[in-house]
Amino acid sequence: MKYYVGIDLGGTNIVAGVVDENYKIIAKYSEPTNASRTFEEVCASIANAAFEATKKANLDMGDIEAVGVGSPGCVNRKTNLLVFSNNLGWENVPFQDELEKHFAMPVYIENDANCAALGEVLVGAARDYENACMITLGTGVGGGIIIDKKIFSGSDRLGAEIGHTTLLYGGEICSCGLKGCFEAYASATALIRQIKQAIKQHPESLLNKLCEGNLDKVEAKTAFDAMDKGDDVAIKVVDQYISYVAAGVGSMMSLFRPEVVIVGGGVSNAGDKLMKPLTEKTKHLTFTRNQAENPPIVLAELGNDAGIIGAAMLAKM
Repeated sequence: MKYYVGIDLGGTNIVAGVVDENYKIIAKYSEPTNASRTFEEVCASIANAAFEATKKANLDMGDIEAVGVGSPGCVNRKTNLLVFSNNLGWENVPFQDELEKHFAMPVYIENDANCAALGEVLVGAARDYENACMITLGTGVGGGIIIDKKIFSGSDRLGAEIGHTTLLYGGEICSCGLKGCFEAYASATALIRQIKQAIKQHPESLLNKLCEGNLDKVEAKTAFDAMDKGDDVAIKVVDQYISYVAAGVGSMMSLFRPEVVIVGGGVSNAGDKLMKPLTEKTKHLTFTRNQAENPPIVLAELGNDAGIIGAAMLAKM
């Protein structure tokens, strides 16, 4: 049996998992990222997480074929630099070179959303397909494109940033510094902003009651909870939000015509309340809307494990 370590590097936690050649996670270890530290210190923590996960699997590092890391941002294969990660505050840092100081085996680095998409195609919601697109609706909007069961990220691995395609020219400012990004309208962060705006305009709404009049308590699920209770303002907020998501998904379908679109991230916990209207709205937003059925839109199955599995399998791509 061959074993690999996959690491999901987040702004809050570093999670390492030992994955066997059948895509099964046999042990995991997590520790805080403490992203305010230097990237060298974070790299040391990544290595420690890999070592500890390997110990929990009753293996040693000599049993590991390779280490893969799914990171916010992306590494340019021409310069070997992590070009930009707004979540970690890193720009043009020698991330891969620093990590390789800690390991005696090959190290692979890929965007975290790409890793999640790969995991879902290998063993999750899209395991029956070879070509898929994935979006994750979380703090930001992540995205991954899988073609022939391999990650597509452009000539220098800086592509496939679905969350930073333009949904509305000159629109809301995005965390990346651009205006009008898909992320600025379809992330959980964006939905929270939209809820707060609705509360300010309609303080009598159930949205305001659910957060006890404290905007700091607003969550993405607040809108869905109020919608469930028939609140008209919440119904409009959710409908508009899903329209934004559908516009982005429809563009993905027109660009790549995947066999399936996978939706993950915290907002996807709304389940059918998100997925049914999303599927219906997207029917009218693709180039072939009158000629062919759209690819199915499905919920991700693996949660955070998708990124670990995908990262671990980078060595086999």
